Amino acid sequence: MYPGASLVWLHTIFKDMERWFSGKHPDYAAVDVRYHDLEHTLQATVCMVLLLEGRHIAGVEPRLNARQFELGMSAVLLHDAGYLKLRSDTEGTGAKYTFCHVLRSCAFAAAYLPTLGANDYEVEAVLGAINCTGPSNEINQLKFREPFERILGCALATADYLGQMAAADYPDELEILYHEFKESDDFIHLPPSRRAFKSVSEVAERTPMFWQKFVLPKLENDFQASYRFLARPFPHGPNRYLEAVEKNIGTIKRRNAAKLARQAKKK
Repeated sequence: MYPGASLVWLHTIFKDMERWFSGKHPDYAAVDVRYHDLEHTLQATVCMVLLLEGRHIAGVEPRLNARQFELGMSAVLLHDAGYLKLRSDTEGTGAKYTFCHVLRSCAFAAAYLPTLGANDYEVEAVLGAINCTGPSNEINQLKFREPFERILGCALATADYLGQMAAADYPDELEILYHEFKESDDFIHLPPSRRAFKSVSEVAERTPMFWQKFVLPKLENDFQASYRFLARPFPHGPNRYLEAVEKNIGTIKRRNAAKLARQAKKK
């Protein structure tokens, strides 16, 4: 995409990110959440790279330059750094910070990126993109200084959802995801009446509707249909990410139906 561009920034941030998540940094313990782990971050990263590549090939304006691409990669690699714990933080797992992990990720990025030479505007662009991953945030209401910052935010938010939901093991990971939610709810003493999910079964039962009624509208509207750049060839080729998610949703629906059938037999 950017012939002749230096790879120093990308090499550095990939190396540093691997050190944080694997516990090779003197200040941070290895990430101990099982869902929002290194694999999840890399799934989102691959998806975002392919999305931005598709946009680049499509020649859509405004074009992203090499530096803006680097900032996008910084945002996706750091977007879940908020799950990391200091070595002195020995109680529970990083899942307890689910409710505030976006804020913690922004704080982490704001402290780290200047050490690589990022200026205040560049840090602001990365923080803006990370903020777009908050499930309750409305991107169309967020303020961006430059148009490219909104593009990166929409791309990152899209990749965050599709990277995980398109993964082959997504239907098997819902139980792990539930326990992350539960640990966070327990940590902030959220009463049962206000918890989004009461059981693993409830997560599985509500996932198909979550995809249809929440994620898809966000992809199309809030995230400005950035997912379309994943089509190969663009614009009318198959979108492997959407196909994979639909396959996973089908698997989850079948499992839900089989469980209901088993329960009905017992009655």
